Amino acid sequence: MAEQQNIFELRKSPGQFFDWQTFLLTIMSITLGLISIYSATYDAGMSTYFFKQLIYTGVGIGVMLVLMVMPERWLQAYSLAFFIFILLLLISVLIFGRTIYGTKGWFQIGSISIQPSEFAKLASLNLIATHLSRKGTDIKTFRDFGIVLAIIFAPFILILYEPDFGTATVILAMFIGILFWTGFDLLLLFFVISLPIIILLSLVSPIHFVAAVSVYSIAAALMRKKIILTFATILIVFVAGYTSPMIVDNLMPHQKNRIDTFLNPDKDPLGKGYNVIQSKLAVGSGGIMGKGFLHGTQTQLRYIPKQWTDFIYCVPSEEFGFAGGVFVILLLSGIILKATKSAFDSENKYYSLLSFGIASVFFYHTIINIGMVLGLMPVMGIPLPFMSYGGSALIVNCAFIGLLLNAYRSQKIKVQNK
Repeated sequence: MAEQQNIFELRKSPGQFFDWQTFLLTIMSITLGLISIYSATYDAGMSTYFFKQLIYTGVGIGVMLVLMVMPERWLQAYSLAFFIFILLLLISVLIFGRTIYGTKGWFQIGSISIQPSEFAKLASLNLIATHLSRKGTDIKTFRDFGIVLAIIFAPFILILYEPDFGTATVILAMFIGILFWTGFDLLLLFFVISLPIIILLSLVSPIHFVAAVSVYSIAAALMRKKIILTFATILIVFVAGYTSPMIVDNLMPHQKNRIDTFLNPDKDPLGKGYNVIQSKLAVGSGGIMGKGFLHGTQTQLRYIPKQWTDFIYCVPSEEFGFAGGVFVILLLSGIILKATKSAFDSENKYYSLLSFGIASVFFYHTIINIGMVLGLMPVMGIPLPFMSYGGSALIVNCAFIGLLLNAYRSQKIKVQNK
């Protein structure tokens, strides 16, 4: 009788079980993305990109709403089958896929391109959350850590073979986020995150390298872990950073040029550094309030190739100025904070893991994409969530939001039933 009453209450006032804030933040981000794509392709014979993205938006919102109401037991029951299916797609795309920009990562079906690597993020996260939410599992044990590692590295290796380094790093970022949320050793997490940063800084200058190692050593010591483990991580980051410049010197010329271009794009202003230089000009030329919709010089004169994809952040920053750029960051930050709050609030371990994993993915995408537009991060093909053109990415991001809405609904119903 009580269960029937709860169902009646749910039907009577469904709005209280719906996370309107997350939904509206998402719709606003997608809308701003559509406006930016329209502007970037305006009057250039490329309006099909805008209309395709409009269709992808409809599909994405449909997927979002389906996942929002899907029972938890279904999400978990089909997690392994979905993961295996995506792995088969990743293998198939290496054989039958279409190559775009040097990456063999798309299936071409008529005018529609499908990118399996985007769906690998969703499949991997759902399977990891399903496994770690089972009774008796603990990622700190060798068995469960090995299982999670296998779930991560299976798609990671296949995606690297495409090669799609950008999406592969997203998988790793999600993995690090899960390790952090499940209470993995803080020093080891700090080491994993710091190592690539110190290597990068060692290529900038010896002073940057010494400063980075010093900061790492002090921070590692303050964590008060075992002396041997602390010393070992300090030694590894020192050796890796010290030897990196020597390793780079022995690389092939084209490989060295890519690294040099990232560290100093002005060295190749008409080649590899062109996009970064032009994107920085676009963002800087917008001023406080921008040049106005459809009046961005860099955007409308096509100074930035394929601006509707990875460099979409330039459009609102140029046409709506600093205010537009900040508004984009606030929208995406709001979604990330809502996902993080969902992870904290959820009493269900499965939803908590899902939510923090989603927050990690969105955070990494946002930081790297905006960072590369501003010349602070390497250009590696990571789209801006909800805004960059791309059907697979948009649908997967909407699926993530659907899972967040599901977590919110589940938690509210649980509280209501107490």
